[in-house]
Amino acid sequence: MSRDRAVDALRAYAIGGVVLGHWLVTGLVLTGDGGLHQASPLTALPGLAPVTWVLQTLGLFFFTAGFGSTRSLAGHRAGSGGWLARRLRRLLLPTVALLGVGAAVLLAATVAGTSDDTLSVALRLAVSPLWFLVPLAFLVAVTSPLLAAVRRWGVARSVAPAVAVVAAVDLTVRLLPAGTHLPPVTVLAAWSVPYLLGVAHADGRLRGRRVAGTLAAGGVAALGALLALGYPVSAVGVPGAGVSNLNPPSLLAVALAVTQVGLGLLARPTLERLLTRPLPGRAVTEVNRHAVRIYLWHQPILVTVTALTARSGLTLPGLHTAPDGPGWVLARFGWLPLLAAALVTVVRTGRTRSARQPGGGGVASRSAEYAATAPPVYAHRRSGPPDLQEVIAVRDSDPPSRGRADGQPR
Repeated sequence: MSRDRAVDALRAYAIGGVVLGHWLVTGLVLTGDGGLHQASPLTALPGLAPVTWVLQTLGLFFFTAGFGSTRSLAGHRAGSGGWLARRLRRLLLPTVALLGVGAAVLLAATVAGTSDDTLSVALRLAVSPLWFLVPLAFLVAVTSPLLAAVRRWGVARSVAPAVAVVAAVDLTVRLLPAGTHLPPVTVLAAWSVPYLLGVAHADGRLRGRRVAGTLAAGGVAALGALLALGYPVSAVGVPGAGVSNLNPPSLLAVALAVTQVGLGLLARPTLERLLTRPLPGRAVTEVNRHAVRIYLWHQPILVTVTALTARSGLTLPGLHTAPDGPGWVLARFGWLPLLAAALVTVVRTGRTRSARQPGGGGVASRSAEYAATAPPVYAHRRSGPPDLQEVIAVRDSDPPSRGRADGQPR
Protein backbone atom coordinates (compact mmCIF):
# COMPACT_ATOMS: atom_id res chain seq x y z
CA MET A 1 0.00 0.00 0.00
CA SER A 2 1.44 3.35 -1.03
CA ARG A 3 0.54 6.93 -0.19
CA ASP A 4 1.09 10.20 -1.96
CA ARG A 5 3.20 11.77 0.75
CA ALA A 6 3.28 15.21 -0.89
CA VAL A 7 -0.52 15.38 -0.69
CA ASP A 8 -0.29 14.21 2.92
CA ALA A 9 2.02 17.16 3.61
CA LEU A 10 -0.38 19.60 1.94
CA ARG A 11 -3.26 18.28 4.01
CA ALA A 12 -1.23 18.60 7.21
CA TYR A 13 -0.34 22.18 6.27
CA ALA A 14 -4.00 22.93 5.50
CA ILE A 15 -5.17 21.64 8.88
CA GLY A 16 -2.34 23.43 10.68
CA GLY A 17 -3.15 26.67 8.87
CA VAL A 18 -6.82 26.54 9.85
CA VAL A 19 -6.02 25.79 13.49
CA LEU A 20 -3.28 28.40 13.81
CA GLY A 21 -5.33 30.98 11.93
CA HIS A 22 -8.36 30.56 14.19
CA TRP A 23 -6.27 30.65 17.35
CA LEU A 24 -4.58 33.88 16.23
CA VAL A 25 -7.65 35.79 15.00
CA THR A 26 -10.07 34.72 17.73
CA GLY A 27 -9.75 36.93 20.78
CA LEU A 28 -11.88 36.10 23.84
CA VAL A 29 -12.05 39.15 26.09
CA LEU A 30 -12.88 38.77 29.78
CA THR A 31 -15.59 41.19 30.88
CA GLY A 32 -16.18 42.65 34.31
CA ASP A 33 -18.89 40.12 35.21
CA GLY A 34 -16.62 37.19 34.35
CA GLY A 35 -18.07 36.50 30.91
CA LEU A 36 -16.27 36.26 27.58
CA HIS A 37 -17.01 38.04 24.34
CA GLN A 38 -15.34 37.55 20.96
CA ALA A 39 -13.06 40.07 19.24
CA SER A 40 -10.58 39.99 16.38
CA PRO A 41 -7.07 41.48 16.20
CA LEU A 42 -7.69 42.22 12.51
CA THR A 43 -9.98 45.05 13.56
CA ALA A 44 -7.23 46.91 15.38
CA LEU A 45 -4.34 45.64 13.24
CA PRO A 46 -5.44 45.75 9.58
CA GLY A 47 -1.80 45.47 8.52
CA LEU A 48 -1.95 41.78 9.48
CA ALA A 49 -4.51 41.06 6.73
CA PRO A 50 -1.95 39.68 4.20
CA VAL A 51 -0.92 37.05 6.78
CA THR A 52 -4.38 35.52 6.37
CA TRP A 53 -3.39 34.48 2.85
CA VAL A 54 -0.98 31.99 4.40
CA LEU A 55 -3.28 30.79 7.18
CA GLN A 56 -6.58 30.59 5.29
CA THR A 57 -5.94 27.15 3.76
CA LEU A 58 -9.46 25.83 3.11
CA GLY A 59 -8.66 25.63 -0.60
CA LEU A 60 -5.89 23.12 0.10
CA PHE A 61 -8.24 21.27 2.44
CA PHE A 62 -10.78 20.73 -0.35
CA PHE A 63 -8.02 20.01 -2.90
CA THR A 64 -6.64 17.15 -0.82
CA ALA A 65 -10.19 15.94 -0.15
CA GLY A 66 -10.87 15.73 -3.89
CA PHE A 67 -7.60 13.92 -4.47
CA GLY A 68 -8.22 11.48 -1.64
CA SER A 69 -11.80 10.71 -2.62
CA THR A 70 -10.83 10.04 -6.24
CA ARG A 71 -7.97 7.73 -5.27
CA SER A 72 -10.16 5.92 -2.76
CA LEU A 73 -13.00 5.47 -5.27
CA ALA A 74 -10.60 4.13 -7.89
CA GLY A 75 -9.38 1.43 -5.49
CA HIS A 76 -12.88 0.39 -4.41
CA ARG A 77 -13.99 -2.68 -6.31
CA ALA A 78 -17.46 -3.07 -4.77
CA GLY A 79 -20.45 -0.80 -5.31
CA SER A 80 -20.09 2.94 -4.84
CA GLY A 81 -22.84 2.96 -2.20
CA GLY A 82 -20.68 1.14 0.33
CA TRP A 83 -17.73 3.38 -0.49
CA LEU A 84 -19.77 6.55 0.02
CA ALA A 85 -21.23 5.27 3.30
CA ARG A 86 -17.75 4.57 4.64
CA ARG A 87 -16.41 7.95 3.54
CA LEU A 88 -19.30 9.84 5.11
CA ARG A 89 -19.06 7.77 8.27
CA ARG A 90 -15.45 8.94 8.71
CA LEU A 91 -16.75 12.52 8.67
CA LEU A 92 -19.95 12.15 10.67
CA LEU A 93 -18.86 9.93 13.57
CA PRO A 94 -16.32 12.46 14.94
CA THR A 95 -18.94 15.17 14.48
CA VAL A 96 -21.53 13.25 16.48
CA ALA A 97 -18.94 12.68 19.20
CA LEU A 98 -18.17 16.41 19.30
CA LEU A 99 -21.85 17.35 19.55
CA GLY A 100 -22.47 14.80 22.30
CA VAL A 101 -19.52 15.85 24.43
CA GLY A 102 -20.20 19.52 23.73
CA ALA A 103 -23.83 19.21 24.83
CA ALA A 104 -22.77 17.56 28.08
CA VAL A 105 -20.13 20.23 28.76
CA LEU A 106 -22.55 23.08 28.03
CA LEU A 107 -25.11 21.52 30.35
CA ALA A 108 -22.55 21.20 33.12
CA ALA A 109 -21.38 24.78 32.53
CA THR A 110 -24.95 26.04 32.73
CA VAL A 111 -25.54 24.22 36.02
CA ALA A 112 -22.26 25.66 37.34
CA GLY A 113 -23.53 29.17 36.71
CA THR A 114 -21.42 30.12 33.66
CA SER A 115 -22.46 33.46 32.19
CA ASP A 116 -24.69 33.61 29.12
CA ASP A 117 -22.02 35.50 27.15
CA THR A 118 -19.49 32.70 27.67
CA LEU A 119 -22.03 30.02 26.77
CA SER A 120 -23.00 31.90 23.62
CA VAL A 121 -19.38 32.27 22.50
CA ALA A 122 -18.64 28.62 23.29
CA LEU A 123 -21.64 27.39 21.33
CA ARG A 124 -20.90 29.63 18.33
CA LEU A 125 -17.23 28.63 18.11
CA ALA A 126 -17.98 24.94 18.61
CA VAL A 127 -20.66 24.81 15.91
CA SER A 128 -19.22 27.24 13.34
CA PRO A 129 -16.58 24.82 11.95
CA LEU A 130 -19.32 22.32 11.06
CA TRP A 131 -20.34 24.32 7.98
CA PHE A 132 -17.72 22.43 5.94
CA LEU A 133 -19.64 19.15 6.32
CA VAL A 134 -22.38 20.20 3.89
CA PRO A 135 -20.26 21.14 0.84
CA LEU A 136 -17.69 18.42 1.54
CA ALA A 137 -20.29 15.66 1.89
CA PHE A 138 -22.00 16.78 -1.33
CA LEU A 139 -18.72 16.92 -3.27
CA VAL A 140 -17.68 13.49 -1.99
CA ALA A 141 -21.04 12.11 -3.10
CA VAL A 142 -20.58 13.43 -6.67
CA THR A 143 -16.91 12.50 -7.00
CA SER A 144 -17.62 10.01 -9.78
CA PRO A 145 -19.58 12.49 -11.98
CA LEU A 146 -16.92 15.14 -11.36
CA LEU A 147 -14.20 12.73 -12.47
CA ALA A 148 -16.22 11.92 -15.61
CA ALA A 149 -16.59 15.65 -16.33
CA VAL A 150 -12.86 16.25 -15.97
CA ARG A 151 -12.09 13.38 -18.34
CA ARG A 152 -14.62 14.53 -20.92
CA TRP A 153 -14.21 18.31 -20.87
CA GLY A 154 -10.84 18.90 -19.24
CA VAL A 155 -9.95 20.81 -16.09
CA ALA A 156 -10.51 24.38 -17.30
CA ARG A 157 -13.99 23.79 -18.74
CA SER A 158 -15.00 21.78 -15.68
CA VAL A 159 -14.22 24.55 -13.20
CA ALA A 160 -15.46 27.41 -15.40
CA PRO A 161 -19.17 27.11 -14.42
CA ALA A 162 -18.34 27.23 -10.71
CA VAL A 163 -16.14 30.29 -11.18
CA ALA A 164 -18.91 31.96 -13.20
CA VAL A 165 -21.43 31.35 -10.39
CA VAL A 166 -19.12 32.93 -7.80
CA ALA A 167 -18.47 35.92 -10.09
CA ALA A 168 -22.19 36.41 -10.69
CA VAL A 169 -22.95 36.37 -6.96
CA ASP A 170 -20.10 38.83 -6.25
CA LEU A 171 -21.48 41.20 -8.86
CA THR A 172 -25.00 40.85 -7.50
CA VAL A 173 -23.83 41.66 -3.96
CA ARG A 174 -22.20 44.85 -5.21
CA LEU A 175 -25.33 45.94 -7.08
CA LEU A 176 -27.86 45.18 -4.35
CA PRO A 177 -28.38 47.46 -1.33
CA ALA A 178 -26.08 46.89 1.63
CA GLY A 179 -27.30 44.24 4.06
CA THR A 180 -29.10 42.17 1.40
CA HIS A 181 -28.59 38.47 2.07
CA LEU A 182 -28.36 35.96 -0.76
CA PRO A 183 -28.58 32.16 -0.57
CA PRO A 184 -25.10 30.72 0.19
CA VAL A 185 -24.71 29.18 -3.26
CA THR A 186 -21.05 30.20 -3.47
CA VAL A 187 -20.17 27.94 -0.53
CA LEU A 188 -20.56 24.95 -2.84
CA ALA A 189 -19.48 26.64 -6.07
CA ALA A 190 -16.29 28.20 -4.68
CA TRP A 191 -14.97 25.11 -2.89
CA SER A 192 -15.83 22.84 -5.80
CA VAL A 193 -12.99 24.54 -7.72
CA PRO A 194 -10.12 23.23 -5.55
CA TYR A 195 -12.00 19.94 -5.11
CA LEU A 196 -12.10 19.53 -8.90
CA LEU A 197 -8.39 20.32 -9.07
CA GLY A 198 -7.82 17.52 -6.56
CA VAL A 199 -9.91 15.15 -8.68
CA ALA A 200 -7.88 16.11 -11.76
CA HIS A 201 -4.59 15.66 -9.90
CA ALA A 202 -5.59 12.18 -8.78
CA ASP A 203 -6.41 11.40 -12.41
CA GLY A 204 -2.90 12.46 -13.47
CA ARG A 205 -3.92 15.70 -15.20
CA LEU A 206 -1.91 18.20 -13.14
CA ARG A 207 1.52 16.63 -13.49
CA GLY A 208 4.63 18.64 -14.20
CA ARG A 209 6.04 21.95 -13.10
CA ARG A 210 4.59 23.80 -16.09
CA VAL A 211 1.00 23.06 -15.05
CA ALA A 212 1.76 23.89 -11.42
CA GLY A 213 3.45 27.13 -12.43
CA THR A 214 0.47 28.06 -14.60
CA LEU A 215 -1.92 27.55 -11.70
CA ALA A 216 0.24 29.59 -9.32
CA ALA A 217 0.85 32.43 -11.80
CA GLY A 218 -2.80 32.55 -12.83
CA GLY A 219 -3.92 32.64 -9.21
CA VAL A 220 -1.50 35.45 -8.35
CA ALA A 221 -2.63 37.47 -11.37
CA ALA A 222 -6.27 37.00 -10.39
CA LEU A 223 -5.53 38.08 -6.82
CA GLY A 224 -3.88 41.26 -8.05
CA ALA A 225 -6.78 42.06 -10.36
CA LEU A 226 -9.38 41.45 -7.66
CA LEU A 227 -7.57 43.65 -5.15
CA ALA A 228 -7.45 46.39 -7.79
CA LEU A 229 -11.24 46.05 -8.16
CA GLY A 230 -11.71 46.76 -4.46
CA TYR A 231 -11.98 43.31 -2.88
CA PRO A 232 -10.95 43.23 0.82
CA VAL A 233 -7.34 42.28 1.49
CA SER A 234 -8.13 39.91 4.34
CA ALA A 235 -8.88 36.35 3.29
CA VAL A 236 -11.13 35.91 6.34
CA GLY A 237 -13.96 37.98 7.70
CA VAL A 238 -13.20 41.06 9.79
CA PRO A 239 -15.82 42.15 12.37
CA GLY A 240 -17.47 45.37 11.29
CA ALA A 241 -16.40 45.11 7.65
CA GLY A 242 -19.17 45.34 5.10
CA VAL A 243 -17.84 42.61 2.78
CA SER A 244 -16.13 39.32 3.62
CA ASN A 245 -14.07 37.14 1.31
CA LEU A 246 -14.98 34.01 3.26
CA ASN A 247 -18.58 34.34 4.38
CA PRO A 248 -19.69 33.68 1.70
CA PRO A 249 -16.54 32.80 -0.28
CA SER A 250 -15.78 35.30 -3.02
CA LEU A 251 -13.68 35.21 -6.17
CA LEU A 252 -10.68 36.19 -4.07
CA ALA A 253 -11.11 33.01 -2.00
CA VAL A 254 -11.20 31.00 -5.24
CA ALA A 255 -8.10 32.74 -6.61
CA LEU A 256 -6.28 32.16 -3.32
CA ALA A 257 -7.18 28.47 -3.42
CA VAL A 258 -5.86 28.10 -6.98
CA THR A 259 -2.66 29.92 -6.00
CA GLN A 260 -2.10 27.67 -2.99
CA VAL A 261 -2.69 24.54 -5.07
CA GLY A 262 -0.22 25.69 -7.71
CA LEU A 263 2.43 26.55 -5.12
CA GLY A 264 1.82 23.25 -3.35
CA LEU A 265 2.37 21.29 -6.56
CA LEU A 266 5.51 23.28 -7.28
CA ALA A 267 6.81 22.38 -3.83
CA ARG A 268 6.19 18.67 -4.37
CA PRO A 269 9.88 17.61 -4.74
CA THR A 270 10.82 19.60 -1.63
CA LEU A 271 7.97 18.08 0.36
CA GLU A 272 8.91 14.56 -0.67
CA ARG A 273 12.52 15.10 0.41
CA LEU A 274 11.40 16.64 3.70
CA LEU A 275 9.18 13.70 4.54
CA THR A 276 12.06 11.26 4.24
CA ARG A 277 13.24 12.63 7.60
CA PRO A 278 11.79 10.83 10.64
CA LEU A 279 10.38 13.77 12.61
CA PRO A 280 8.51 15.58 9.78
CA GLY A 281 7.33 12.23 8.44
CA ARG A 282 5.84 11.16 11.77
CA ALA A 283 4.25 14.57 12.34
CA VAL A 284 2.54 14.56 8.93
CA THR A 285 1.33 10.99 9.47
CA GLU A 286 -0.23 11.85 12.83
CA VAL A 287 -1.94 14.98 11.55
CA ASN A 288 -3.42 13.09 8.59
CA ARG A 289 -4.59 10.26 10.81
CA HIS A 290 -6.52 12.64 13.08
CA ALA A 291 -7.30 15.45 10.61
CA VAL A 292 -11.07 15.57 11.14
CA ARG A 293 -10.85 15.46 14.93
CA ILE A 294 -8.18 18.19 14.94
CA TYR A 295 -10.40 20.40 12.81
CA LEU A 296 -13.49 19.81 14.93
CA TRP A 297 -11.91 20.21 18.37
CA HIS A 298 -9.49 23.13 17.98
CA GLN A 299 -12.04 25.86 18.68
CA PRO A 300 -13.67 24.12 21.69
CA ILE A 301 -10.18 23.71 23.12
CA LEU A 302 -9.57 27.46 22.82
CA VAL A 303 -12.83 28.28 24.62
CA THR A 304 -12.27 25.66 27.32
CA VAL A 305 -8.73 26.77 28.15
CA THR A 306 -9.76 30.43 28.19
CA ALA A 307 -12.82 29.83 30.37
CA LEU A 308 -11.02 27.60 32.87
CA THR A 309 -8.11 29.99 33.31
CA ALA A 310 -10.57 32.87 33.74
CA ARG A 311 -11.90 31.17 36.89
CA SER A 312 -8.56 31.85 38.56
CA GLY A 313 -9.53 35.52 38.79
CA LEU A 314 -6.49 36.64 36.78
CA THR A 315 -6.70 38.53 33.50
CA LEU A 316 -3.98 36.89 31.44
CA PRO A 317 -2.47 38.85 28.50
CA GLY A 318 -3.10 37.24 25.13
CA LEU A 319 -5.83 35.03 26.55
CA HIS A 320 -8.32 37.31 28.31
CA THR A 321 -7.28 40.77 27.14
CA ALA A 322 -8.55 42.75 24.15
CA PRO A 323 -6.63 42.08 20.89
CA ASP A 324 -5.75 45.73 20.36
CA GLY A 325 -2.05 45.72 19.53
CA PRO A 326 1.09 43.78 18.64
CA GLY A 327 1.61 42.92 22.30
CA TRP A 328 -1.54 40.82 22.26
CA VAL A 329 -0.30 38.89 19.22
CA LEU A 330 3.05 38.14 20.89
CA ALA A 331 1.29 37.08 24.08
CA ARG A 332 -1.06 34.79 22.12
CA PHE A 333 1.95 33.07 20.55
CA GLY A 334 3.08 32.30 24.08
CA TRP A 335 -0.19 30.45 24.74
CA LEU A 336 -0.04 28.34 21.57
CA PRO A 337 2.03 25.50 23.14
CA LEU A 338 -0.57 25.07 25.90
CA LEU A 339 -3.42 25.09 23.39
CA ALA A 340 -1.57 22.59 21.19
CA ALA A 341 -0.86 20.27 24.14
CA ALA A 342 -4.52 20.33 25.16
CA LEU A 343 -5.63 19.61 21.58
CA VAL A 344 -3.20 16.70 21.21
CA THR A 345 -4.42 15.24 24.50
CA VAL A 346 -8.08 15.40 23.47
CA VAL A 347 -7.45 14.04 19.97
CA ARG A 348 -5.30 11.13 21.15
CA THR A 349 -7.76 10.29 23.92
CA GLY A 350 -10.65 10.10 21.50
CA ARG A 351 -8.91 8.03 18.82
CA THR A 352 -10.09 4.53 18.03
CA ARG A 353 -7.86 1.54 18.44
CA SER A 354 -6.37 0.37 15.19
CA ALA A 355 -6.67 -3.22 14.12
CA ARG A 356 -3.88 -5.48 15.26
CA GLN A 357 -1.92 -8.07 13.37
CA PRO A 358 -1.27 -11.49 14.90
CA GLY A 359 2.38 -10.54 15.20
CA GLY A 360 1.55 -7.51 17.33
CA GLY A 361 1.99 -4.75 14.71
CA GLY A 362 -0.65 -2.11 14.32
CA VAL A 363 -2.44 -1.59 11.04
CA ALA A 364 -3.31 2.02 10.24
CA SER A 365 -6.83 2.64 9.01
CA ARG A 366 -7.09 2.75 5.25
CA SER A 367 -6.84 6.29 3.99
CA ALA A 368 -7.92 8.05 0.85
CA GLU A 369 -4.48 8.10 -0.70
CA TYR A 370 -3.86 4.39 -0.64
CA ALA A 371 -3.27 2.92 -4.05
CA ALA A 372 -4.80 -0.30 -5.28
CA THR A 373 -3.90 -3.46 -3.37
CA ALA A 374 -0.63 -5.01 -4.45
CA PRO A 375 -0.54 -8.56 -5.87
CA PRO A 376 -0.15 -11.46 -3.40
CA VAL A 377 3.34 -12.06 -2.04
CA TYR A 378 3.45 -15.54 -3.49
CA ALA A 379 1.45 -17.41 -6.13
CA HIS A 380 1.12 -21.07 -6.99
CA ARG A 381 2.23 -20.53 -10.55
CA ARG A 382 5.28 -18.50 -11.49
CA SER A 383 5.41 -16.23 -14.49
CA GLY A 384 8.09 -14.22 -16.23
CA PRO A 385 11.66 -15.01 -17.24
CA PRO A 386 13.18 -17.95 -15.36
CA ASP A 387 16.27 -15.97 -14.37
CA LEU A 388 14.33 -13.61 -12.04
CA GLN A 389 15.16 -13.97 -8.36
CA GLU A 390 12.16 -14.38 -6.07
CA VAL A 391 12.21 -13.04 -2.52
CA ILE A 392 9.50 -14.17 -0.08
CA ALA A 393 8.98 -12.62 3.36
CA VAL A 394 7.12 -14.69 5.96
CA ARG A 395 6.42 -14.35 9.66
CA ASP A 396 7.85 -16.88 12.10
CA SER A 397 4.47 -16.99 13.81
CA ASP A 398 2.78 -18.26 10.64
CA PRO A 399 4.04 -21.81 9.86
CA PRO A 400 1.41 -22.48 7.13
CA SER A 401 2.60 -19.51 5.07
CA ARG A 402 6.21 -20.61 5.57
CA GLY A 403 5.32 -24.08 4.35
CA ARG A 404 3.68 -22.79 1.22
CA ALA A 405 6.68 -20.60 0.56
CA ASP A 406 9.08 -23.47 1.03
CA GLY A 407 7.14 -25.54 -1.46
CA GLN A 408 7.62 -23.04 -4.25
CA PRO A 409 10.46 -23.26 -6.76
CA ARG A 410 13.27 -20.79 -6.10
